[in-house]
Formats: sequence, C-alpha cells, structure tokens
Amino acid sequence: MAGTALAAGVLVVASSLALGLAAVGGAAVTAQRAAGAADAAALAAADAASGAVPATDEPCAVAARVTSAVGASLVHCRVEGFVATVEVQAAYSGLAAVSRARAGPPEGE
Repeated sequence: MAGTALAAGVLVVASSLALGLAAVGGAAVTAQRAAGAADAAALAAADAASGAVPATDEPCAVAARVTSAVGASLVHCRVEGFVATVEVQAAYSGLAAVSRARAGPPEGE
C-alpha cells in the first residue's frame, strides 16, 4: 500500500513538472516569434520607406501585414526618414510577449 502511494506521488510530481516545462517552452517559442516578427516588420517598413521595396501602402501598413502573417499584431509603428521602429505583440495562454525592433541605415549615414 505504501509503494502505491509513493508511485502515485512520483507520477503527480513528474506530470506537474512536465506540464510546467511545456508551458515555459511554449512561452519561450512565443517570445521568439514576437522577436522575429518585430525584426521582419521593422525591416519591411524601413525598406518601404527607403523605396528599396516598391510598395503602394505606407510603411506601417506593410509592417502590419508582415506581423499578421506570422500570427502577431503590430502595437506601435513609427517611421522617421528611413528609420522604422516597431513594437509587436504575440499572445500565448492569455499572456503577451512584446518585442521591439528598429531598422534603417547605419547611424551617421
């Protein structure tokens, strides 16, 4: 009887750890997805602003399309000259992963 209780306790602890690790892993993947979406959106907006990529929409609209394509949402977008700064949000289990990125020509050029 004591062995059964011990085995059940070990199973409960092991399954709790597995669920916790799965949640942390999912959150990490979501954070990386948000970071990638922010990088891609900032690059797309900067390219549209500079004319490197022909676009009929304004740069922030291009950035919004890029973020929605990867399942994230554009929270903030600002374009000054050829420099684009964006903030992107992706959701996971009711939590939000937020990432910011900036793209444009190198400083001083």
